[in-house]
Amino acid sequence: MAADPSLELQQALIDVLQGNLGDAVGDRVFDEPPMNPVFPYVTLGDCQVLPDKADCIDGTELYPIIHVWSQEKGFTQVKTIAKAVLALLDDQPPALPGFSVIVFELENLSYLRDSDGLSRHAAITFHALIQPS
Repeated sequence: MAADPSLELQQALIDVLQGNLGDAVGDRVFDEPPMNPVFPYVTLGDCQVLPDKADCIDGTELYPIIHVWSQEKGFTQVKTIAKAVLALLDDQPPALPGFSVIVFELENLSYLRDSDGLSRHAAITFHALIQPS
């Protein structure tokens, strides 16, 4: 693995999501949310990074996770925001300087009740295959 593109991918995802998830989220897309954040909001940063050296290609497989958080009763709001995330990103690779994104697709989507008893949570995992340009 020549380079780890996870930081570049994280910033590209933040750039795509901020301001494009509707009025409910606005610009509340964070690597680390502030203390006592306004709900709903989105976080990202969790990412599995694996080398992909098949066929003499020095690529990287990444599995970034985007989290959607809501405290609205039920799952309507969190599922609506997750749907907007998918519409912006699934099969629509973000541009990464110095890298070519070969694959960017939904890997897994889970809806969860948070242990605080108030929050609803969507964990959206994407699969990315990235090579240096």
